Amino acid sequence: MKFLVTGGAGYIGSVVTSRLLEAGHEVVVLDDLSTGHAVAVPDGARFVRGRVQDRAADLLDPSFDGVLHFAAFIAAGESVQRPEKYWENNLIGSLRLLDAMRAVGVRRLVFSSTANVYGDPDTQPIAETAATRPPNPYAGSKLAVDHALRDEAVAHGLSAVSLRYFNVAGAHRCADGSMIGERHDPETHLIPIALQVAVGRREKLQLFGDDYPTPDGTCVRDYIHISDLATAHLLALSTMDGPAKHASTGGSHRVYNLGNGSGFSNREVVEVVREVTGHPVPVEIAPRRDGDPAALVASSDKARTELGWTPALPDLSRIVADAWEFFGRELH
Repeated sequence: MKFLVTGGAGYIGSVVTSRLLEAGHEVVVLDDLSTGHAVAVPDGARFVRGRVQDRAADLLDPSFDGVLHFAAFIAAGESVQRPEKYWENNLIGSLRLLDAMRAVGVRRLVFSSTANVYGDPDTQPIAETAATRPPNPYAGSKLAVDHALRDEAVAHGLSAVSLRYFNVAGAHRCADGSMIGERHDPETHLIPIALQVAVGRREKLQLFGDDYPTPDGTCVRDYIHISDLATAHLLALSTMDGPAKHASTGGSHRVYNLGNGSGFSNREVVEVVREVTGHPVPVEIAPRRDGDPAALVASSDKARTELGWTPALPDLSRIVADAWEFFGRELH
């Protein structure tokens, strides 16, 4: 089968591209490299540089069996300062992609959504039925795309799945032994920042808030290994209802939370990084960040039941160890 992967030069998109190629599929990657890296695009994929808004209509044709859509800006803090950037890229880009798909009859889409749409939830773990309260324009733009997919499915027969990720981390080991990991610049995720501190690239790690209503006062998050996350995308494709193309009725939009179902505090994550690396990780407590919920832990029961998805690498030590190995390879 043939798939378009938007944002396929990014962390998650490149891992999913690798998995699609290993499964024998043909893949075209579309990425403008504003946050992605050309070196991350796996060998065997055709790479096209450009924005979804500008190139999707040129690239797509009836030979494609579906689209996996990762192209988005993801810095929640920046989205508060520059909301127009996030609405234009994340929402308008997605709407133009749907236009292009509709025009050529490509009717299968997997969308990279986020658990951030739930905001500060009322209960834990979080099910897909939980109220959505986007705390920033980034989350708002992702939820808006979810709504657009729902309506596209009803009106035009799209078969779509939105996967709401919790905290994705680790590095994926490809079939040839190479690894794909995080290359964000600037880096905003806890585990790679802690690894940078461990090797002396940063002087210390800032933990934002130690007075949350959690066991040790720091935020609690649900971490999922990038390889497990990628598996969910392939399973979503395999379970899509109806024909891949030219459907005029019978569309569907399904939403799945993806996490391990257990939470780790920021202090616990730092301690695991110390154990895995054997290096000290100095910590400084900083004020809380606006919009940071005390805890976000997933209920992935729906994904387990309907997709047959179960995390194979749920251990936080394994997640950190794989990230550490990739980090070491990048240093050399």
